[in-house]
Amino acid sequence: MQLHTLKRKNPNKKAQQVGRGGTRGKTSGRGGKGQTARAGNKRRPQMRDIIKKLPKLRGYRFNSASTKFSPVNVGALNIFESGVVINKAALFEKKLIRRVGGVLPSVKILGNGEVSKKFSIVECEISAAARTKIEKAGGTVK
Repeated sequence: MQLHTLKRKNPNKKAQQVGRGGTRGKTSGRGGKGQTARAGNKRRPQMRDIIKKLPKLRGYRFNSASTKFSPVNVGALNIFESGVVINKAALFEKKLIRRVGGVLPSVKILGNGEVSKKFSIVECEISAAARTKIEKAGGTVK
């Protein structure tokens, strides 16, 4: 005797079928009478209607409180001549920054690299390391 040759003493009982066709019988799993028992019953959930009535917010939304800076390293500023005033427009002309959404972004000057010329920096955020390097070279930061 092996496991695959074993037979049950009593076979499984099948559910008794009602003689109206199909295995579900009588109400065919639709419950009682009424709207839910009829064909074409597709009512939307109430939450869907609430969502559909809300106005859509079009366009790109952003948090204006968190401004993003375009970083420029101090070493990249050596392409300017000595004694020049550096601001957003000057950095854009030398292609060190580019427009974001058609507007010149805020600029932050970081302390990577060395400075050999003196210049003054206006309208830019600046890191502490960059400030010391620029002032050591004889430049100014406003």
